[in-house]
Amino acid sequence: MIHSPVFQRRPVLQTFCRLLMRLSGWKVTVDFPDAPKYVLIFAHHTSNWDFPIGLMIVLAIGFWPHWIGKASLFKPPFGPLMRWLGGIPVERGARHNVVDQVVTMFNTQPALVVAMTPEGTRSKTEYWKTGFYHIARGANVPIVLSYLDYKRKIGAIGLKLMPTGDIEADLAVIREFYSDVTGKHPERHGEIQLRVIE
Repeated sequence: MIHSPVFQRRPVLQTFCRLLMRLSGWKVTVDFPDAPKYVLIFAHHTSNWDFPIGLMIVLAIGFWPHWIGKASLFKPPFGPLMRWLGGIPVERGARHNVVDQVVTMFNTQPALVVAMTPEGTRSKTEYWKTGFYHIARGANVPIVLSYLDYKRKIGAIGLKLMPTGDIEADLAVIREFYSDVTGKHPERHGEIQLRVIE
């Protein structure tokens, strides 16, 4: 059973993270959707710093999205910590369809936010992985866009997009949203496009 409240009050932790934000110069702007369930995507993912800075920001505002990871990450001794941080184990491999597993989670939970990085790596990619899109489409939930802009030192959660089924058109909207966002290493920004199969 997934424990899935999106917001949790943890005053000591929130106060500490807000202090860290002030000391480091980071600010946050959020426009949370009026929806109990959605897929939250993050771009551009170019640095190991994305995780601790992103974690600092979401904890500062009391926002606890879930994320998915391979089941082996949740074995002792780190399993309880991974779950506390919002991790959801999934089985990967030829016999397991991750998209179907996450769609089932959405369909059985009254409230659930799952965060994903479509680039899938900190290195430059030629295309985005589209699992996030197929999960949102299959579960009939919106996609919400988030980012860390290192140039302006702003973390943001903004645009809500309901997938239409026209993935090319929807990616064009997403591409425009991220066009002025600067990751830690801009030269590693992944191309927001589909994989071309020849």
